[in-house]
Parts: sequence; C-alpha cells; structure tokens
Amino acid sequence: MTTKEKFLYNITSMRKSWLSYLFIAPFMIIFFTFTVAPVLMSMGLSFTYFNMFEPPRFIGWQNFINLFFWDEVFLVAIQNTLVLALITGPVGYMLSFLFAWLINEFPKFIKTTLVVVFFAPTISGQMFVIWNVVFASDMRGYANSILLRLGIVAAPIHWLSTEAYIMPITILVVLWMSMGTGFLAFVAGVTNVDKNLYEAGYVDGIRNRWQELWFITLPYMKPQLLFSAILAITGSFAIFEVAVALAGMPSTNYANHTVVTHLVDFGTIRFEMGYASAIAVVLFATMVGANRLVQRLLRKVGT
Repeated sequence: MTTKEKFLYNITSMRKSWLSYLFIAPFMIIFFTFTVAPVLMSMGLSFTYFNMFEPPRFIGWQNFINLFFWDEVFLVAIQNTLVLALITGPVGYMLSFLFAWLINEFPKFIKTTLVVVFFAPTISGQMFVIWNVVFASDMRGYANSILLRLGIVAAPIHWLSTEAYIMPITILVVLWMSMGTGFLAFVAGVTNVDKNLYEAGYVDGIRNRWQELWFITLPYMKPQLLFSAILAITGSFAIFEVAVALAGMPSTNYANHTVVTHLVDFGTIRFEMGYASAIAVVLFATMVGANRLVQRLLRKVGT
C-alpha cells in the first residue's frame, strides 16, 4: 500500500468513526488547551527574557547556558533531584508492587482494609505534615523525646535544619507516601489476573511462586506496570511540597532544594518566566528520557 493509499484509507476510517471523534473532542480540546499549549509556550519562552512586565525578548540559548554554567544552585538542585528520583522512584515502585502482590493473598475483607491503610497517606495531600511533629527540633518532637528518654542523645537534635538529616528524612517521607494511584493500579492488576493462567502455567512446568510471578503475573500486568512507572517517574522528579513543608524554602545549604523548587523560586517569586521556562524544559526532557528508558526495560518483562 502506497503512502497515498494509506492516507486515503485513514481519511475514510475517520469519516466512518466521526461519532467517536465527536465524543472525545471535549477531552482533546481541554487537553491541548491546558497541557499541550502550555508546554509549547514554555519551550518558546525558554529562549527569551520575560519578567511578566515587559514583552518577551529573544536571547537564544542564554538561559540554558546560565543554568548549566553559572547557576550553582541549579546544579545542586539537579543533584538532589537525581538522588531523590533514583531512590524514591524505583524503591517506591517496587514497594507498591510488592505490597499489592502480598495483599492479594489475604481474604477480601482484610485485603480491602490493608489497601485503605496503605493508601491513606496519599488521600490527603497534606498528611506529610505530621512528620514535622515527629522530627520537631525541641524535646516535644517524638524522635527527640524517644532518644532523650533512652539516653542516646543529651540534647534535642535539629532534624529539619541540619544538613545531614534533611535528605534522609525527605526520602523516608516520600517513600511513606508512595502507595498512591500506582499502588491501586497494581492491586487492580494483580486481582484481575486470570486464575486459569496459573493452572496452565503449572501444567507447562512452573514450579514456584517466583516463576509464576515472572512468567504469568508480570506479563499480564504490563499496562499497570507502565502506568505506575509513569506516575513514579513523574512523582520522583517533581518532588516539591514535601521538601518545602519539611525543611522550608530554601533549606539549609540547599540540602533539600529540587529542580521544581528552583522552578517555583524563579517562576512565582522572582517572576523570571523565561528562566523558569528553561528549567521546566530541562525537567520535561529528563522525564521524557526516563520514561522512554523505563518503557524499554518493561518490554523485557516476562520474555
């Protein structure tokens, strides 16, 4: 089939399915208006100097040059973001699947209760503030209170203002909140695996639960694996609220400063929208690259 024939075939198919396109039109209009268009505008503004008070002025690659060669805080933000992403992303992803897989072995009532318990930290976006009480800097903080009573420390530790403790605490809190939508997708995927596949697998030579997991459960759950991976990548690279709520903005020696924190700083505080757009473009490109890498890895699951 030539290119012209393929084009005519596609046009004919679209005409026959006009009612389907009519139904998805409202979503597509909203999606392009509030997602695609802002991304394209951000890419354009990244090559300009724009302070919200004057018209954008084209400056070429200057924003990106300043980011990588002159902005030392941005380099620290990249380092912190990569540390958070490389730890909380994969670990949170694997924990979500592991707990979903284990929970599936329980009776329905217990399973439902455990799902609610694990999902509870993400029901409210502000539940992480309880960790401010746990790691409060005075003797009333739970962590300091326990350590003081046990005689491990002689004075309260300033957990959230001491550079050495800020990042580990943030990682702990992010992992605690990692049982979100991806976790629910895993629960749904594990629950809906066809039980006949397991019986057929044991007839074909599967002898233990690990082989069952690798050759049946994971291949059957590839859509859920990909969906949860995208959420994990997006969440791990876009950490902001947790970091600011725990250690403030900026944190001590920028120990908790992420790329999104840097973006918010220049975009909503300094109103340097061109520079903020350049930061957003770098973050977007990093997320797309990580997403493509994960997709390639997931294609090998069960093969």
